[in-house]
Amino acid sequence: MTQLHSTAQRKDIAVQTSRRRFPRFLAGSLLAAATPLAFGQSASTTFDVTLTITAACTIDAPAATDVAFGSQPSSATNIDAAGQLNVNCTPGTGYAIALSPGLNAGGGGIAARAMASPDGTLVPYQLYQDPARSTVWGETPGTDTVAGTGSGAVQTVPVYGRVPSANFPAATYTDTVTATITY
Repeated sequence: MTQLHSTAQRKDIAVQTSRRRFPRFLAGSLLAAATPLAFGQSASTTFDVTLTITAACTIDAPAATDVAFGSQPSSATNIDAAGQLNVNCTPGTGYAIALSPGLNAGGGGIAARAMASPDGTLVPYQLYQDPARSTVWGETPGTDTVAGTGSGAVQTVPVYGRVPSANFPAATYTDTVTATITY
């Protein structure tokens, strides 16, 4: 039996049919969007990761420890004291430390190192590389400087001093020496 439907009924049937099909269409579309795409070809490249580390040294942090001879009677001889420098260089970096003659050497070089009182009186002293105070520490590379190799951490470098005689007028004597690191 054939059913005849009016125009209004046909429109109702069409709307109901499309309502049933839409959720299936939507579900199919979402499933397709969630499925990863399959690629059949690929290409690749390489790139470098680089870093250039330059050699560096510091000699001022932490600050150097003074060579302080303290208070001595004028009869004292061979007065010894020690200070230290703190060196930090890039691992494997060779360095040399030079010590200037000081402010009171008067052009006489490291052999004329002296501490001065406020009135200008000079008391000779010397700085050494070793505790026996046998190797003078100067400023000529390869001759009288102290050499080392950086470790990447602070290295302490002792500075040994000696005043041969304190037989001078009572006063406070000072000098300023510059330590220079070359690397």
